[in-house]
Amino acid sequence: MAANMYRVGDYVYFENSSSNPYLIRRIEELNKTANGNVEAKVVCLFRRRDISGNLNTLADSNAREFEEESKQPALSEQQKHQLKHRELFLSRQFESLPATHIRGKCNVTLLNETDVLAGYLEKEDCFFYSLVFDPVQKTLLADQGEIRVGSKYQAEIPDKLAEGESDNRLQEKLETKVWDPNNQLKDPQIDQFLVVARAVGTFARALDCSSSIRQPSLHMSAAAASRDITLFHAMDTLQKNNYDLAKAMSTLVPQGGPVLCRDEMEEWSASEAMLFEEALEKYGKDFNDIRQDFLPWKSLASVVQFYYMWKTTDRYIQQKRLKAAEADSKLKQVYIPTYTKPNPNQIMVPGSKPGMNGAAGFQKGLSCESCHTAQSPQWYAWGPPNMQCRLCASCWIYWKKYGGLKTPTQLEGAARAGSESGPRGHMTRQEVQGMSPFTRNEGRAKLLAKNRQTFILQTTKLTRIARRVCEDILQPRRAARRPYASINANAVKAECMIRLPKATKTTLKSKLVPRQSLATIVKDLAISAPLKLKASRGPPTPINRNQASQPRVGQSLLGKRGFDSASGVPYPANGRPYSSGMRTTSQSVIKRQKVSQGEAPNPVVFVATKDTRALRKHLTQSEMRRAARKPHLPVRIKLPPPPRSLAMPLLPSSTSEPIVLED
Repeated sequence: MAANMYRVGDYVYFENSSSNPYLIRRIEELNKTANGNVEAKVVCLFRRRDISGNLNTLADSNAREFEEESKQPALSEQQKHQLKHRELFLSRQFESLPATHIRGKCNVTLLNETDVLAGYLEKEDCFFYSLVFDPVQKTLLADQGEIRVGSKYQAEIPDKLAEGESDNRLQEKLETKVWDPNNQLKDPQIDQFLVVARAVGTFARALDCSSSIRQPSLHMSAAAASRDITLFHAMDTLQKNNYDLAKAMSTLVPQGGPVLCRDEMEEWSASEAMLFEEALEKYGKDFNDIRQDFLPWKSLASVVQFYYMWKTTDRYIQQKRLKAAEADSKLKQVYIPTYTKPNPNQIMVPGSKPGMNGAAGFQKGLSCESCHTAQSPQWYAWGPPNMQCRLCASCWIYWKKYGGLKTPTQLEGAARAGSESGPRGHMTRQEVQGMSPFTRNEGRAKLLAKNRQTFILQTTKLTRIARRVCEDILQPRRAARRPYASINANAVKAECMIRLPKATKTTLKSKLVPRQSLATIVKDLAISAPLKLKASRGPPTPINRNQASQPRVGQSLLGKRGFDSASGVPYPANGRPYSSGMRTTSQSVIKRQKVSQGEAPNPVVFVATKDTRALRKHLTQSEMRRAARKPHLPVRIKLPPPPRSLAMPLLPSSTSEPIVLED
C-alpha cells in the first residue's frame, strides 16, 4: 500500500513509451481535472542520453574533477559505464503528466564530496545529480544549492597565544570596532537618544518630497523611521562621537537639515516590489536569475537585502497564508495500482503459442545483447527490428530504469537512435540519406571531397563460414540492396557457432574457373578497344565555363567520349552520312583533365531533333530499355514503307549506325 502511494516531493518513474526508458520526474503538485483524472505537475530530470555529445564531454570533465578532488576509489570500466546511467541533470522545466503513467519510486540526491560513487551502484533505484541542464539554452551549469562540505571550506583557526605573548597583528586590518559596551552612558540614556533619532527620521521624511509621496500618512513615516537603518545610524553616531550626547545630537541635525536614512524597503517602488514577487514565484530564491530576467537595474546585494526585509512585512505573511490555504485544497497524495499489462515488446508471453507478440522472425539461439545469457523466462525485443536483438528479463528492467545496458556495446547507440526516431522507423530519412553512399547533397559532397586514407576490410575465416551457414539470417541479397542498413554480426556469429557442430562434414563442391594470364587479358582488351581519333597538335583548349564560342557538348569537358565518336567514326543525329557542307560536333579528343567540384562545368543537355523523335516511335519498349542500358551498341529500326505520293528517298530498313543526339 505504501509503495503505491505517491506524494508531493517524491521522485518517480514515468512511462511515455513501451520501448524507451522511463522518465524520471519530481512531483510538485497533484491536481484533479474536471473529468476526475489526476494530473501531476512535475520537474524534469534528464539523463546523459538526453543531452548532446558536447554536453556529455563537459559532464565527463566535471566528473573527473570531482573524482580527483574527493579522492574516489578506483572503478572498473564496467562500473564507470554503469555509473553514467545513475547520473541525472536537474532542470527548471515543468510539465504535466497523467498520474496513471507512474511506474514506481526512485531516490535522487545531490552529489556531495563525502559520497562514494560506488555506493550508488550497490543501491537499487538510486540516482545523483550535480549539474543543472537548461533545455532552452542547451547549457550545463553547477547547481547553486551545492552543500559545501570538506576541509577546504572550513576556517583556519590560528594557535592560541601564550600567556604574556603580545598580538603583533594589525587590528585595523582585521576588524572595525562599531560599539563599546563598556561606555559611560547608561541604558536609559541610550534609549532616549534612540527615540530622538526616530523623531528626527520622521521629521526628515516629512521634509523629503519623495518620501512624503511613498508614505503619505504620519503612521507610515513613523514606521519607516523606526526601522533598523535608523537605529544603526544612531548607534554609529554615538560611537563616532565617543558617546557624548551633545555632540551626537548636533550630528543628527546638522546645519543643512536632519539626516535621512533609508533602507531597501523605501528605495524600491511598488512596481519593483511586484516584479520581485513575480520573479520569486517563478525562480524561487535564485537571486541571480531574478536580477538578470526581472530586475537588471538592481544590484545583487540590493535584491538579497530586499528579500530578507520583505519577509518581515505583512505582504509576505498574507502570501504565505494564501499558499497554505491553496495547498490544503490540493491533493497531497494519490494511490496508483501496480501496472500489470504486458509490454508490447515481449517476444513471447509465457503460456502463449509461439509466434505471438512479435515472436515471428526471431531466430532461436540468440543471446541477450547485454549479459549474453541464452536462458531467460521472458525475452524482449530491443533495438532496430532489422537487427533482431533482444534482452533478458533482468536486463530489460535495467534498460527501462537506467536507460542503458549493463555492459557497453556498439548497438546501444543504434537503439538510442531508434528509440528517438518514433514509431514509423528507427532512422529518419535524413539519417538514411546521410548514411547512404548515393546521397547527392552539399554536405555529402564536401565530406567526400576531403582527403581520407585508404582502408581495407578483410574478412576472417569465421565470417566467411557464417555467410554460408547462416545465409537465412544474413540474407545477403537483401543486405546488398540496402548497404546502409546495419547487420548484427555478433548475432550471426553466435548462431554460426551453434550450427557448426550440426553442419555436415562433407566438403562443399566448388567449380574452379580457370583464369587467363595477364598478357592474354591485355591483348584481348587491346583488340576490343575502339579506335581513337588523333588529337590536334595545337595548344590544348583551356577549360573555361565563360567561353561561349566553344561548343559545350562536343568538347566533352570531363574527358568522356560522346555518342557520336563511340566507334571512332562520326555519326550524325539522323543516321545519314555527313555531307561536305556539314560539320561534326567534335573533331578532336581533349586530354583527360581532373576538374574540382568548385570548377565543375554546367550539366550537358541533349536536345532531340524532329527526326530523332520520329525514329523513337518505331522502337518498342524493350528496345528503348536495351538502348538506354547499352548506348554504345547500334540500334536497328524497321521502318514502314513511306507513302507512294511522297517523293522522298527511302531509308534502309535497318541501319548499323547508332542514334546520336546533337545539341
